[in-house]
Amino acid sequence: MPPPSGHLWACTAILLAAAVAQRGDAADDVAARADRLFARSNLVAWCIVPFDAERRGPEARAAMLERLGLRRFAYDWRPEHVPTFEREWDALARHGIALEAFWSTPPDLDALLAGFSRRGLAPALWLMIDAPADLALEPRVAHAAERIRAIAEAAGRAGCRVSLYNHGGWGGEPETMVAVCRALAMPHVGIAYNQHHGHAHLPRFREALDTMLPHLQFINLNGMSADGEAQGRKIMVLGQGDLDVPLAHTICESGYDGPIGILNHTDHDAEARLRDNLEGLEWVVGELTGRPIPKPSPRTQD
Repeated sequence: MPPPSGHLWACTAILLAAAVAQRGDAADDVAARADRLFARSNLVAWCIVPFDAERRGPEARAAMLERLGLRRFAYDWRPEHVPTFEREWDALARHGIALEAFWSTPPDLDALLAGFSRRGLAPALWLMIDAPADLALEPRVAHAAERIRAIAEAAGRAGCRVSLYNHGGWGGEPETMVAVCRALAMPHVGIAYNQHHGHAHLPRFREALDTMLPHLQFINLNGMSADGEAQGRKIMVLGQGDLDVPLAHTICESGYDGPIGILNHTDHDAEARLRDNLEGLEWVVGELTGRPIPKPSPRTQD
């Protein structure tokens, strides 16, 4: 066989150079997205109200968030917190913290939405969905949609979004949440996806992410390992899971550009756990951007 002509060699060299450049562009794109997506200004503190060894009140909690440089907050509550809602919103305003989301619905949703409107607040309402298991798929999706339609309509009138929140089970499956979003067909209804409730989705994470992406409003991070939940490590510090870097890479590649949640969701001091997750996330970003830093040692243990 005769050797390739000079023209063929030139074409081959051009194609190889283009492939290398494309890989380089993709790496640069992931690095740029990581810097932007995981910036402190885009992070939302989550699971720090009932989950906090220090049992902080509204003022101390808002001051703690300001101290950490976290300017966005998703609020979770228990019945004992209902009387302090107004104090919470006032404390957030004093410390320059944005209320990004509100977990579930309290006993008096109308009063809550009116309070938001008075202050110019418009957080997303994070809602779980479910329906009787004995229904066929389409009627089950329709039932789940109808259960939250009135809430979604009220939220929309108040300028608030609704985010379907995966909390395990059928209602937490990506395909279920997307189907309910489509059934409701409301532009302000989307999805808040939690990694700590998505261990079962790890083998198909990219597929699940692509499925949810048109409706995805929030992603809440967690340290993730393939057998983490089975080993009793459902909640882990960011950077301590062996899948944290590849999962973050996948999120960057996907094109998602919304808020990123970091959580406590433990019995630890919420500030200490948030610091651990912030430091772990900085390490993950270093791995994604080619600016590696020493892997931090968490001050809180899983």
